[in-house]
Amino acid sequence: MGALSHLRVLDLSRVLAGPWAGQILADLGAEVIKVERPGNGDDTRAWGPPFLKDAYGESTGEAAYYLSANRNKQSVTIDFTKPEGQRLVRELAAKSDILIENFKVGGLKAYGLDYASLKKANPQLIYCSITGFGQTGPYAKRAGYDFMIQGLGGLMSLTGRPEGEEGAGPVKVGVALTDILTGLYATVAMLAALAHRQQGGGGQHIDMALLDVQVACLANQAMNYLTAGVSPKRLGNAHPNIVPYQDFPTADGDFILTVGNDSQFRRFAEVAGRPQWADDPRFASNKQRVANRAVLVPLIRQATVFKTTAQWVEQLEAVGVPCGPINDLAQVFSDPQVQARGLAFELPHVLAGLVPQVASPIRLSETPVEYRNAPPLLGEHTQEVLGRVLGLGVADFELLRQASVL
Repeated sequence: MGALSHLRVLDLSRVLAGPWAGQILADLGAEVIKVERPGNGDDTRAWGPPFLKDAYGESTGEAAYYLSANRNKQSVTIDFTKPEGQRLVRELAAKSDILIENFKVGGLKAYGLDYASLKKANPQLIYCSITGFGQTGPYAKRAGYDFMIQGLGGLMSLTGRPEGEEGAGPVKVGVALTDILTGLYATVAMLAALAHRQQGGGGQHIDMALLDVQVACLANQAMNYLTAGVSPKRLGNAHPNIVPYQDFPTADGDFILTVGNDSQFRRFAEVAGRPQWADDPRFASNKQRVANRAVLVPLIRQATVFKTTAQWVEQLEAVGVPCGPINDLAQVFSDPQVQARGLAFELPHVLAGLVPQVASPIRLSETPVEYRNAPPLLGEHTQEVLGRVLGLGVADFELLRQASVL
């Protein structure tokens, strides 16, 4: 029994931020009912290739993107642009603890599926809205996708090679990080709302915005600006506040060196065969190393090319200096630590036999994450869920199908 196995979640969201939050709740045991459009479903079902293949190497039509954020859910197809579909969703919401949606501001009001409408039938409902810009403000009506929010929210002013270097310019993060972070913040908010409800406070509306999350997650860079009044610039893989804290070339590639304090720097200098660096007044403290970054970094780059990545990692780990290789994903999933933690696994899949998955990082000693079901096929659980939760019978399903509601 998962920690959230007493909860029912109605997931009306698509793409990534909302589904990511829904999958976290599902992994923790909640019953998550994913409501999708008949015929098409979640947008990401078509976001491929790659697509999952069956035992014969043929495409199942299930996109890898969709498979990343929808396990442990039940898929129900309902066309809620139609009155009967709206009724079904309202009845499901009346029997749910949480609802997640990421439609444009006001988009569900026309169907009577907004928070104000559903609250009347279920005052205990926790209703989480995820949008690009939130429910208020001059941008509230705009659509927002991760890539544009990374740019608008300042992240891309910090990523990429420094100005003046070859290839300089803005670069987005290689995964939809703003969506993922919004899903995480949304999950925290929903759990906080549940705690409030358990104390007798009732349900509430959660207003989550990708832009808000992106700005909040600028973290130390935001505080650097707010404190000093100077916009941070792109530093490539370097750190604005710590030196050396970046990638360096080796005899067979590159590695990452992350020196967090002065004693680590002294030990690194000794391994590098340059013990005098630790006593050089330009480099003796982190403050001085940051000020003299342009001098120190080229010196380090000249030294690191004489050993392989493996040699640097072995020798620096032996003296407690944090460092590591730059792995591609094949190397990541073959890494002994990743394998020991079970971060890749498989679930039975109705079309493919097995579907690969990436494990949840949440490790609870008493109520561990459970992997119950593969990401569902479109509408796979429509009849089962509506029959069990709403008590619909065979005749009801026939009428709904004839009206193209399901």
